[in-house]
Amino acid sequence: MVAGEVVITPVANKAERAAFVDLAYRINASDPNWVPPLRMEAMELITPGKNPFFEHADVQLFLARRDGRIVGRISAHIDHLAVAMDPVQGMGPGTGNWGLLEAEDEGIAHALIAQAEEWLRAKGMTRVLAPLSMSVWEEPGQLTLGFDHPPTVMMGHQSERYQHYIEALPYTPAKQLLTYELDITKQFPPLIQRIVQSGEKNAKIRIRNVDKSKFDSEAAIILDILNDAWSDNWGFVPFTQTEIGYAGKKFKPIVREDLIMVAEYEGEPVAFMMTLPDLNEVMKPMGGKLFPFNWIKLLRWLNKPRCRTMRVPLMGVRKKLQSSRLASQLAFMMIEYIRRNSVQHYGASRGEIGWILDDNQGMIAIADAIDSHVNKRYTIYERAL
Repeated sequence: MVAGEVVITPVANKAERAAFVDLAYRINASDPNWVPPLRMEAMELITPGKNPFFEHADVQLFLARRDGRIVGRISAHIDHLAVAMDPVQGMGPGTGNWGLLEAEDEGIAHALIAQAEEWLRAKGMTRVLAPLSMSVWEEPGQLTLGFDHPPTVMMGHQSERYQHYIEALPYTPAKQLLTYELDITKQFPPLIQRIVQSGEKNAKIRIRNVDKSKFDSEAAIILDILNDAWSDNWGFVPFTQTEIGYAGKKFKPIVREDLIMVAEYEGEPVAFMMTLPDLNEVMKPMGGKLFPFNWIKLLRWLNKPRCRTMRVPLMGVRKKLQSSRLASQLAFMMIEYIRRNSVQHYGASRGEIGWILDDNQGMIAIADAIDSHVNKRYTIYERAL
């Protein structure tokens, strides 16, 4: 081995997985807008038997070393549920992914991407969509707008330099994912208020809070609507039963009944809106560690969360109602009720909606109607292998 040469090897054991996780904390330590995840959750993400993504995916992690020192990392993966999807929806046969890229410089980044591409090619893949870390339901895309403020809960943040590293290679944008922010202390425009008031007079419409005492059944209703509403969307990959249970377990501590709404029409659940208090606000100062005393702060916050920002990660309306006036009316009603609760019960002043596909005209129209604006953009790139 020549001095200064970058050597890339597969992650082969628990110690190397720990080193894979640790690198992100070192490389991003100087970024004021990076939110360190809990180390136990970062480890869980990349560990077979912990993350149910591994049940339907082939995954290989790689570490880059220079003179014996770890200087970069990347994951390469093939999601077999995504490969089975219709290519019109973005994934499809022959499509693999890479993600979780961290590198000290451009040369290391390019060497890691080349290694991930070679692994995918050897597995028979003919196209790559990246970055995905690791499922499309987790942290998809490279941040390309909004580097100047931290991400909200369950959103990613990458240095701007990685955008330049990717775009220096023959990658082209495949899809952009947008988040919108708004001042939720202000009432919505008069037209939206009239739409909400009209819905309140319609005896066929009922907007209700979820019932946390019936968590499993409520989660089943929401996921049934979600799978129906999103099934034709670009990048859609269905949840497995194991993933449903896993997501429910992770969501439950931050679920608040008055922040998740189900819309019923003539007694049938037809739409939902999920809102989460921004856990990142309390997590950011913790540096990824719960001990010795951060766990106490976290428990106190979870018991009575107060936050500046509320994030809407998921909304859905059954396909049979999409593009109808009723769909928009239900959306505006849920948004308004959650806006009121967020301000009154949690002291929030800011909302963030997303991500939203850049060609989802229905959701973009709703975001525009409530005077929100794009604050972050994530780009997923593609390349033929």
